[in-house]
Amino acid sequence: MTPARSVTIALTGASGMAYGLRLLECLVDSGVRVSLLYTQAAHIVAKQELDLVLPSRATDAERYFTERYKAAPGQLRAYSREDWFSPVASGSNPSDAMVICPCTMGTLAALAAGMSDNLIERAADVTLKEKRTLVIVPREAPFSVVHLENMLRLARAGAVILPANPGFYHRPTSIEAVIDFIVARVLDHIGVPNTLMARWGRGEAAAVTPAVDPTTPTTPTDRRP
Repeated sequence: MTPARSVTIALTGASGMAYGLRLLECLVDSGVRVSLLYTQAAHIVAKQELDLVLPSRATDAERYFTERYKAAPGQLRAYSREDWFSPVASGSNPSDAMVICPCTMGTLAALAAGMSDNLIERAADVTLKEKRTLVIVPREAPFSVVHLENMLRLARAGAVILPANPGFYHRPTSIEAVIDFIVARVLDHIGVPNTLMARWGRGEAAAVTPAVDPTTPTTPTDRRP
């Protein structure tokens, strides 16, 4: 896979804002050019989950995140939800990849229906039609039939559906390590090299020996077919 040199990242109002912000940090650290978009609901979630007040104006957001993550001049651009003159609004100048993280079921439904009522929806639509990589990180539980059908429709259209369901075989000892599991998988799918977690089959993940044989049931409810 050719590494992405430019990525659009969209933050929506689903729980899991830490995933999106960590992804943004890693993209900047990797030298990737980033176009940042976020919804009004993302403001509420960021404040509730992280005590973070997202800037309301795109110019302020650009300045804030450039300073926060020490981005190079011009590396990070932020756009308002109705900035139709932004590069990501046109198939003539799309990013190499787009990630919506976290993604609400409302945004998911709009994308599945081909809606383009705001810049996030339009940028995702452009990404699909231009055959670029679109990664959607839904954060909801449980999924309804409608949710699953929308995911299936988008997957058939070429999107990568990557739910925020972290694995634990790398034995995380912090919330940050759990977050990094998902962020690492996103980075893998857009071709951005990373060392956020040990890979299965090598390193620490392969060296861990279970304290208890997982095939040996200890209680009736532990039995597996």
